[in-house]
Amino acid sequence: MDHREIIAAAHQAGVRLVRFEYCDVSGVARTKAIHVDQLEHKLVEGVSLTRAQMSINMLEQVIDIEGMEPVGEIRLVPDPTTFSVLPWVPGSASILCDQLDHDRTDWGACPRSYLKAMIERAAGHGITVMASFENEYYLAREADGAYVPFDFTDHAPVYSPIGHDLNAELMVEMVDALSAQGIIPEQAINEYGAGQQEISIRYTDALGAADNQMKFRDAVRGVALRHGLLASFAPKPYPDQIGSGAHIHFSLWGPDGRSVLYDPSAERSLSDVGRSFIAGVAEHLPALVALTAPSYNSYRRLQPSAWASSTTAWGFDNKEVALRVVSPFYRREEASYNIEFKPSDASANPYLALGALIASGIDGVERGLQPGEPAEHDPARLTPEELERCRARPLPNTMHGALDELEKDDVLLASMNDLLARCYVAVRRSEADAFGAEDLDFEIRNHFYRF
Repeated sequence: MDHREIIAAAHQAGVRLVRFEYCDVSGVARTKAIHVDQLEHKLVEGVSLTRAQMSINMLEQVIDIEGMEPVGEIRLVPDPTTFSVLPWVPGSASILCDQLDHDRTDWGACPRSYLKAMIERAAGHGITVMASFENEYYLAREADGAYVPFDFTDHAPVYSPIGHDLNAELMVEMVDALSAQGIIPEQAINEYGAGQQEISIRYTDALGAADNQMKFRDAVRGVALRHGLLASFAPKPYPDQIGSGAHIHFSLWGPDGRSVLYDPSAERSLSDVGRSFIAGVAEHLPALVALTAPSYNSYRRLQPSAWASSTTAWGFDNKEVALRVVSPFYRREEASYNIEFKPSDASANPYLALGALIASGIDGVERGLQPGEPAEHDPARLTPEELERCRARPLPNTMHGALDELEKDDVLLASMNDLLARCYVAVRRSEADAFGAEDLDFEIRNHFYRF
């Protein structure tokens, strides 16, 4: 839509407040709402934001970062293609924004601009990245200061009609809210954990995929709240239950509209470019998880034999590896051939996570890297010799450990502007220190409803 169409749509829908939304480096969605009467000029000039806002961590602490003092302002400049009327909130709409300087260029710490730059880098190799985030989340009620899973006493069986019946009205309302915003739901299921759900949505271009992740979390949380429930996207909101991922499914396409991943003449149909992309991601993976599974709570999920991955291994339809080459569908082989990146969760800023994933893969393509052997079993069951042939290394098991790896990874750091890199490391280090000094209850309470 152009500006006139947005204004007309807002008035037609009775919108009174429009949320100008962005995502900070801690993965927290932030917004400043303007009255609809201000929309015409705010679509052009944007909304002001202090430079210090991006230095705030998920505990709402302002971190001292050079270049991010509360002096000077940037602008939240909206992308008209992301305008949505919000079905779950009366009189409200949202629009996603870039963070730009007064001359309309990236001020140095705009995650959405970072992803755009990585998309352009891939385009320089004739590659278009298509992607989707596959989210799991928990539904809960707050009672007596505790988060109680919304489930039957004895827990509904996974993938069961019983579990679907419990949440049928809620799920229908959620997929309707997504559809109303132009997001195509493909699958809705009750998952393994008590009160755990999953909704899968259709893939789109990489920028659209990250935008959809922002809208997806908002819609699911908002609809759940209307029903008196909290939707938690925390990676491990219940230490005794299975974790929740936001797996990134991605595919690579050429200028001719054909898949760059799929080669029916290659072994198991995985192209040479696809193997190099996987090798690049695997090489940078110990650092990459600092951006894709970045919160303190994330490392409770990245454990062996937990369907989340704990090594850099890859394989074909292996649910325990970091990069799973997904088996294609009958008579839709080329269109459905994709890779699932598992060490990712919804505490990540989706623009940074997907941008860094692309940067890692393209580095593998540029250098012609080749991965190790595909893992044919759970890496936890492989011998040391088999792990070596797979080039499977353990992933960091702490937030500080992942940040250590990121600070050693020149490729990933160089892909970001200096200000963004310094901001990210400083903010995330502050969170690691803060949570490391507290107990498990503090960790859960401060992750449960942040994302």
